[in-house]
Amino acid sequence: MTDTTIHQVKRAVIMAAGTGTRMRPLTLTTSKPLIKVNGSRMIDTVIEALHENGIREIYVVVGYLKEQFQDLPEQYPGLHLIENPRYDTCNNISSLYYAREYLEDCMILDGDQIIYDSSILAPYFTRSGYNAVWCEGETREWLMEVKDGIVQSCSRTGGTHGWQLYSISRWSSEDGKKLRRFVEQEFESGNTQIYWDDVPMFCHFDAFTLGIREMRASDIVEIDSIEELAQIDPAYRKYNGGDSRE
Repeated sequence: MTDTTIHQVKRAVIMAAGTGTRMRPLTLTTSKPLIKVNGSRMIDTVIEALHENGIREIYVVVGYLKEQFQDLPEQYPGLHLIENPRYDTCNNISSLYYAREYLEDCMILDGDQIIYDSSILAPYFTRSGYNAVWCEGETREWLMEVKDGIVQSCSRTGGTHGWQLYSISRWSSEDGKKLRRFVEQEFESGNTQIYWDDVPMFCHFDAFTLGIREMRASDIVEIDSIEELAQIDPAYRKYNGGDSRE
């Protein structure tokens, strides 16, 4: 039987606690989500896209250079900061652990990405799961096999002809409760070096029936290195051994 229940995102959790080591030296002095790309901070594109979709209850999990985020609650009413005190010794499961009470009817996404099309953060959904882009060619990103709209499996090492997982996900009230329980179970048992996405995609995959939200690769940019940043914003070419002149 097909589940046609319509769920609505009521709140968002933005992950912004990491050290961004692959973006050094920029991230030695600036938290990665606060780096400006063509004039706009990455996290601002995320928050503003959430607002355009009516999502204003927002929790930003901070850790590294946390003081740099102090202006956000004033700039965006309805936004709250959550501190992750273990950001430097654990993987990002720790960030979701400290935000775990807000996972029902929730969207979880990273703060270090650029949203070009706000419609990809639409609040209505029928099945918990991730935004995804169809990948015909080779990728080393997480790649999902999907059949009849339901995720069958996921590869951490990528592949071809599959749906590439992006760090935007929606969770119904029921699935959010399960996600919280499993995150607590893994983290409190000492499994602290995994991505939080490992919890639903691998550790407890059979406990969920996940779908995808299709989008285009041009709708969003995830920047993982200074080389990628320099390709988008020529001002950073000087960090990449190139000429910063346009």
